[in-house]
Amino acid sequence: MIPKYIEHIGIAVKSIEESLKYYEGVLGMECYAVEEVVDQKVKTAFLKVGETKIELLEATSEESTVAKFIEKRGEGIHHIAFAVDDVDAKLEELQDKGLKLIDKKSRSGAEGLSIGFLHPKSTLGVLTEFCEKK
Repeated sequence: MIPKYIEHIGIAVKSIEESLKYYEGVLGMECYAVEEVVDQKVKTAFLKVGETKIELLEATSEESTVAKFIEKRGEGIHHIAFAVDDVDAKLEELQDKGLKLIDKKSRSGAEGLSIGFLHPKSTLGVLTEFCEKK
């Protein structure tokens, strides 16, 4: 199963409010949605560039993976997400090919998507997410 398109690029930020000063004020983009994903301990903000979305990720807890990412690497590109028809089938396919998964089954993500992540140790250092519209 080949990805259909880039769904979004996730960017870890310390503060969505501060980051929007750049994305909206400097680049002229418009934030169209802000949402908290409680189980992932993150707040998200979405902007669009053509058909591709930029997802700003702000940790809501020091225990979140985004907080740990920023502590280790600083703010910046966190992951790339690809749209697929069936996240669970894609995860199974890639596990069968020997890739290390973060998620063995899809879970709920922002904007009502089903999501699943591959471990960056299996993807040339790039945290990779697959998304499916429910």
